[in-house]
Amino acid sequence: MKINGLLLLCCAWVMLLIPYPSLAAQGSLDLTNSTLGFVCIVIFVMAYTLVMLEEKIHMRKSKPVLVAAGVIWLLIGAYYVNQGQTDVTEHAFRHNLLEFAELMLFLLVAMTYINALEERRLFDALRAWMIQKGFSYKNLFWITGFLSFFISPIADNLTTALLMCAVVMKVAEGDKEFINLSCINIVVAANAGGAFSPFGDITTLMVWQAGMVHFSEFLVLFVPSLVNYVVPALVMSYFVADKKPSAVYERVELKRGALRILTLFLLTVATAVLAHSLLHLPPVLGMMMGLGYLQFFGYFLRMTLPGSLARKRAMAQREGDKERLEKLGSVVPFDVFSKVSRAEWDTLLFFYGIVMCVGGLGFLGYLSLMSEVLYGEWSATYANVLLGVISAVIDNIPVMFAVLSMQPEMSHGHWLLITLTAGVGGSLLSIGSAAGVALMGQARGYYTFMGHLKWAPVILIGYIASILCHLWLNKSAFDVFG
Repeated sequence: MKINGLLLLCCAWVMLLIPYPSLAAQGSLDLTNSTLGFVCIVIFVMAYTLVMLEEKIHMRKSKPVLVAAGVIWLLIGAYYVNQGQTDVTEHAFRHNLLEFAELMLFLLVAMTYINALEERRLFDALRAWMIQKGFSYKNLFWITGFLSFFISPIADNLTTALLMCAVVMKVAEGDKEFINLSCINIVVAANAGGAFSPFGDITTLMVWQAGMVHFSEFLVLFVPSLVNYVVPALVMSYFVADKKPSAVYERVELKRGALRILTLFLLTVATAVLAHSLLHLPPVLGMMMGLGYLQFFGYFLRMTLPGSLARKRAMAQREGDKERLEKLGSVVPFDVFSKVSRAEWDTLLFFYGIVMCVGGLGFLGYLSLMSEVLYGEWSATYANVLLGVISAVIDNIPVMFAVLSMQPEMSHGHWLLITLTAGVGGSLLSIGSAAGVALMGQARGYYTFMGHLKWAPVILIGYIASILCHLWLNKSAFDVFG
């Protein structure tokens, strides 16, 4: 199919901003060279441009894509009605909506558990423990890095990065050079750790839910992910000042049920994995069941709260602890739905807009076109490595959405490769991942775009090393087609 250079450029931009495997279903009409197709591309590019300018214009990213999704599907619907095919677009839209609903409910449960653990002060307790140990700057650099790497597969890379950044900001308050270097280290570690677990990043979650990589198979990316983190961390560690900050003592008491909620979260993850692996049911079934676990436990906490408070008040009165008595007087009963309300709804609605926008563009035929251009003329290895680098500019989530939407014919090793590159490629720039963007806000004035860019060549070495490691260790997977 011949298209002019401008159309190819627009298509390439669109291809990099799109979601999910089964959303690539094409309509009965090829509209890639039609006025309707061009108009829909322009609408989507304009909406995503506003998304990228979120920090400048202070407009939540969900707004433009929600409107764009509606306009695109209204235009498609009107065109097909005019052609006398009234049922085609309704079926396609409902199909896309079902796919989004599964992803949204899965994320909603995970966010609810993370918010519950935060409210029960589990993360505060971990931070206080690290601060009180009085580690040196070098110790703190490596500890926060490795904790980021190993916590992110469970708690997700964004939450983990925010937690570790809070530790660094408190211990090294005012030390701009160390905070910047540590934040870079945390972003790289959190993104690398999230690449070998379905729960570490939204991109890996999508790959797992799409059935491209099974739960246990993510573990083969552990060593490449570790290499991706360790290589740049070794170089950066030589530039960490050899001094010891003064310890800041902070007493943090876990709220009742914190560890039991953590156990329920792990049980929820196990339920989702087993439902998917053994019974071939969608993982969201296990996650929603896990939300029921939390609701039952929340009911138990509320019913037993009066007795627990009475015992604690009696103990505080015997010890004459007035401060503790004041705190007990302000205890609020645990409420699961308050944790649900604290979920990042802007992000969830943003996903809806992206999924539906790209569902419409795929329906018009653009994904099939770009799959032919990128994976038909290029080697899958080069294409996946390039997409990983591009994810540093556009964000890794849309990049993974694009690949899953196109469903190119490639080996299992290549599906693992794009999972790795899309996960860790975002570390090349501070704007390439949710973790980096979040830390620029949390450590404003300390961790900056230019401060991160200075270390991009070192991070790129780790990126290349992780790819070579995967190609070497998992070379047998490149002969197996998924």
